[in-house]
Amino acid sequence: MDLSQGQAEEQVGGNGAAPVALRQLIPAELLERGEGCPFDPAPGLRGLRGQGAVQPLELGNGARAWLVTGFAEAREVMGDLRFSSDRVRYRDATQMGADEVAAQAGAPVCPVPVEARADGMFIFMDPPEHTRLRRLLTGQFTVRRMKALEARVTEIAVEHIEAMRAAGTGADLVPAYALPIPSLVICELLGVDYGDRGSFQENTAIALSSASTDEERARAGGELYGFIARLIAAKRVEPGDDLISGLIHDADPPLTDAQLIDLTLVLLGAGHETTANMLALGAFALLENPEQLAALRADPELVDQAVEELLRYLSIIQLGVTRVATQDVTVGGVDIPAGATVVLGVPEVNRDPRHWDDPDRLDLRRERAPHLAFGHGVHQCLGQQLARIEMRIGFTELFTRLPGLRLATPATEVPLRNDMLIFGVHSLPVAWD
Repeated sequence: MDLSQGQAEEQVGGNGAAPVALRQLIPAELLERGEGCPFDPAPGLRGLRGQGAVQPLELGNGARAWLVTGFAEAREVMGDLRFSSDRVRYRDATQMGADEVAAQAGAPVCPVPVEARADGMFIFMDPPEHTRLRRLLTGQFTVRRMKALEARVTEIAVEHIEAMRAAGTGADLVPAYALPIPSLVICELLGVDYGDRGSFQENTAIALSSASTDEERARAGGELYGFIARLIAAKRVEPGDDLISGLIHDADPPLTDAQLIDLTLVLLGAGHETTANMLALGAFALLENPEQLAALRADPELVDQAVEELLRYLSIIQLGVTRVATQDVTVGGVDIPAGATVVLGVPEVNRDPRHWDDPDRLDLRRERAPHLAFGHGVHQCLGQQLARIEMRIGFTELFTRLPGLRLATPATEVPLRNDMLIFGVHSLPVAWD
């Protein structure tokens, strides 16, 4: 559940309108990769390097936000509770039309008076409301569950590789391997029938695409909510040994249906979308860096370092991690006024040359240093250990069992997910001996 750019927790879930709106309000040159190396940050974002770790950012609705591209500064923002994640009490600039931006210019910051949040969108909450829901989820992600999943992840990976081999000497790695592994795992963890994944994945893709219309996103969101509501109703009657049943029957005080639906949507969406893209994009990056792939093949024990380096190097969460300053705060020597929206440019944050030597080079033997692919602070991705398990096993089995694995199309023709909130590839045609 790489909620990689820690952030699956930051990217997927109910209130998807704000991240999509942010995607539409930021200049394309800060978001769209592909000119030159497809694994590098967008050219406009990379071009800001050396110009300051915190810079003003003019949005398409006329609002001014602040873009953070420095590692230390981004970590500070993520860990400072004066920067709010609450999108109910504090409206960030991406939620405003041009007229609202003009009307609120210079106005004091006054949170919307809400006594208590009745929803379960903990990714858009602050403590203590966030704390209670997060603690319930953490209690379900037990060490026993994670250890038990390792054997199952291996089984799933091997099954899909053998199916690809049985079908010939080539495949599209996205639907044949990268997507099924995390999808099957999260479905089993949550107690969701894997046969329902097609509709769920389609609706999630619509909800997370900047190319979708508001009407299409509303329809997809309605179908997702309906699907989860029926699932929860069934598990109230017939609970199983799964995470959703645990949330229904173990929480004290009990969670409402609305809270359960929101929590399940976040976990189910984040649990397949981000890791699937890391598996496909990570395989693409290794195939395009044959010396690094050769090092991994020669030393399988290198896989843990490889996973961490790929998380840093690829940083698939785009500019969708935002916070709102609840008071005047100084970050990196820059004064950020109360009420301002802060946008964390994670792809560039994880390439900060002040934190890493030669940051634009993929180096699986790089000395490990903390990255922000899983975020930091109270919103750090709670599924990060599961994501690491899936990537470690996924890459190991793929490159061990398919000798001579290579791209079956020129790298420049691999379709990039520039239209999505989470970067990756739409397909990855490969062949093997």
